[in-house]
Amino acid sequence: MTIPALVRAELARLTATPLARLAFIALMCVPLLYGGAYLWANRDPYAKLDQIPAAIVDQDAGATLDGEHVDYGKDVAEEAVDGHDFDWTETTAADARSGVRNGTYDFVVTIPHDFSESLASAQSDHPERAELVMTTADTNSYLASTIAEQAGKTMRTAVAERVGKEAATTLLVGLADVRDSLGDAVDGAGELASGATTAANGADALEDGTAQLSTGAGTLASSTAALPSQTAQLDAGAQRVATGAASLATGLRDAQQQTAALPDQTRQLADGAAQVAAGNAELAARVDEANTAVQAIQPLDAGTVLEDITANLPEGVTLTPEQQQALTATVTSAVDRANSAGADAKQQLGATTGQVDTLSAGARQVSDGAAALADAAPQLSSGIATAADGASTLSSGATKVAAGTHELAAAAPQLSSGASQLATGAASADDGAKSLATGLHSLESGSSELASQLDEGRTKIPASTSSSRNAQASVISDPVEVGDDNIAAASNYGAGLAPFFISLAAWIGMYALFLILKPISKRAITAVRRPVRVVLGGWLTPALLGVVQMAALFLIVRYALDLDVVHAGGTVGVMVLASATFAAIIMTLNVLLGSVGQFLGLVLMLIQLVTAGGTFPWQTLPGPLAALHFALPMTYSVDAIRQTMYGGSLATAWSDAGVLLCWLLGALLVSYLVTARQTRTRTLRDLRPSLIG
Repeated sequence: MTIPALVRAELARLTATPLARLAFIALMCVPLLYGGAYLWANRDPYAKLDQIPAAIVDQDAGATLDGEHVDYGKDVAEEAVDGHDFDWTETTAADARSGVRNGTYDFVVTIPHDFSESLASAQSDHPERAELVMTTADTNSYLASTIAEQAGKTMRTAVAERVGKEAATTLLVGLADVRDSLGDAVDGAGELASGATTAANGADALEDGTAQLSTGAGTLASSTAALPSQTAQLDAGAQRVATGAASLATGLRDAQQQTAALPDQTRQLADGAAQVAAGNAELAARVDEANTAVQAIQPLDAGTVLEDITANLPEGVTLTPEQQQALTATVTSAVDRANSAGADAKQQLGATTGQVDTLSAGARQVSDGAAALADAAPQLSSGIATAADGASTLSSGATKVAAGTHELAAAAPQLSSGASQLATGAASADDGAKSLATGLHSLESGSSELASQLDEGRTKIPASTSSSRNAQASVISDPVEVGDDNIAAASNYGAGLAPFFISLAAWIGMYALFLILKPISKRAITAVRRPVRVVLGGWLTPALLGVVQMAALFLIVRYALDLDVVHAGGTVGVMVLASATFAAIIMTLNVLLGSVGQFLGLVLMLIQLVTAGGTFPWQTLPGPLAALHFALPMTYSVDAIRQTMYGGSLATAWSDAGVLLCWLLGALLVSYLVTARQTRTRTLRDLRPSLIG
């Protein structure tokens, strides 16, 4: 009996009676119903999320932001309802909670009363996170709760993007204002630097002036330091001159009366006159020196002194109006007293100098006259009266000189003290001018550096316009966009599940067929006694029926459900190979173990249901199940169909097909060995099989 004959005989047995034909057709439709119905139900559930009932409760009280009332909660609710992502219903908190419990709503999103206030706080000193409360009940649907969580994340992202854009816009506008203000600051710093340069130049000139003032004041102080002792000596000499002149006048009067003793007395007079002339000459020399020193003293200007003192105040020191007024009064009084005393001293000393010069000249004449008188005493008697009159005049002048020198001696200490104070103040003014000049040069350098740094900082803030700031705010609030670069994409959720459920349908189809198919023909074993033909004949029947099943299932998947398939031929080829491989495996289990093998086919299907990685990645499986993932054939059929259906790696698909082919040949080899044994021997189990095989 040939292999085709074995196939025709088995098919004839399956269609021998109407009931057999009905059972055969029903079992042939099992994989189509399983794969087609399940994929139809899950073709694109995300496209119908707008039919999922959900409630939104807006309790937001709003907030005030930049002087305006904002209500983010109302905006979120309106955007959600207008978006129609779900079947939203705006309701109260009580109705929403009861609706979740009784299944009216799958989930509820509650916007708390402080939602806007928390969002607005992002621009305050005490920012707080806003909260959206998601209420779910897994009794409605666990996946609905999972979808609700994703909806909440989407709403949170949208709100965060909007608030972030507003905050970023405020920040960018602030930076633009800062940039403009920095431009003004740069101009101001430049003007400050220019003013500081001018002030520094003035301070340098002031420093030179105060240095000269300090030098002059020091010279004046040193010149007037000896003035009190000199004027005291001048006063003593003047007093002596006045006394001598008075004595001279008295003596001449006496001489006029006592001319008899004139020769002796004139000699004495000549000697005394010579002494007086020498003293007057010395007095005249000293008075001339004093007059020259005093006349060289220039009067002080109270305004100049006050300006110098004020300008030389330490940096940062500012006089109050009361202090300024007191300082002005003190300086003015001191300068006036010094100038007045100096003027009086100059006047009196000038007059005294003239008188002393006259006195010196007169004393010299007296001395000469006295000498001549001594030589010509007889002739002197007649001029005694004239000499007496001159002596009286001399006495009067000497008395005035003595009075003037006395006043000069009294004013000299005050003048010397004022000159010392002026020297001290001038020295302080010079130090202050130096400090001021140093500080202004530092200000000049610092203001120039400030202008440079401000300009550098301004250039680091990019210039922007209103449109560019809006674009920048959009990028800042949502900086990352996830691009879709799926190199092998499933068209929808159903297409994502299709490889897994096609593989399961192929296994279930074979499992169901072997409920009515005989794994191998016992009569053929007895008659043909060729195990290869028997095994191939037993396998080809379900394999050919599997081709029909897989072709019909592919038509349903591709055209009835409209799931995209990139490589249609490769997908059909993998489906047929998987069905044929599963047919060989289930046949081998039946040949080897009988009914127990058929049951193990069901167990093996359940194990592959969780290890094939059809829904979740296989890496999420527990360790033992993850190990079985690589050992069982359905793993490779699922992966191969994914590669051909989504346009993935054909090399991987060929590799998966190779593994399936190894399982196919291995299963047929085991069936051959068992069949070969049965062609040679029979066991009691072969002749009278038990209920469980």
